[in-house]
Amino acid sequence: MKSTYIAHAGVIAAAYAACTLVALLFLGSLAWGPIQFRISEALCALALVTPAAVPGLTLGCAIANIANIVISGTGALGLLDVVFGSLATFAGALFTWKMRRHPLVALAGPVLANALIVPAYLPILLMGAGFYTIPFTAISLDGSWPLMYLFGLVTTGVGEAVVMYALGYPLYRSLSKTHIVRQGLAELGTTDK
Repeated sequence: MKSTYIAHAGVIAAAYAACTLVALLFLGSLAWGPIQFRISEALCALALVTPAAVPGLTLGCAIANIANIVISGTGALGLLDVVFGSLATFAGALFTWKMRRHPLVALAGPVLANALIVPAYLPILLMGAGFYTIPFTAISLDGSWPLMYLFGLVTTGVGEAVVMYALGYPLYRSLSKTHIVRQGLAELGTTDK
């Protein structure tokens, strides 16, 4: 059982990291940045199915964020995303696992975790990447952390909600129709409400 759990976590980590890096290559700043639609976050729905998704998603997020340091050249500032972005993914996935009996509520975990945590360090990353105003406004990032946090809270939350409910929930619904997952859900006592 232990080796199966580790294997599941490893596959989920690899899938999350790969999906995030592919999104970076094809969608650019939509995977990272002030307005995010990180498509790989839909995989947080896997935490409705297996507890191995919690460490798997966290590790996958850390790997993707470390790779982004190299790709984007954010340097040491990128470590903020490695630590706190991975923490947001961990908190969201853990909430999803704990609330798995109520999938629609459970999927709010990643939305809330990312909306609350990511905007706290995002202004520092943006200034390090050469952004000096809040995107789509003329408001300077210098000295306007509360405004930037509010902007990030809304944009990150909306982006995460779109990904979780437009992609993550259908992913869960599709997986829950497979024999293996249906059997596992029955064992866990999960209901789809």
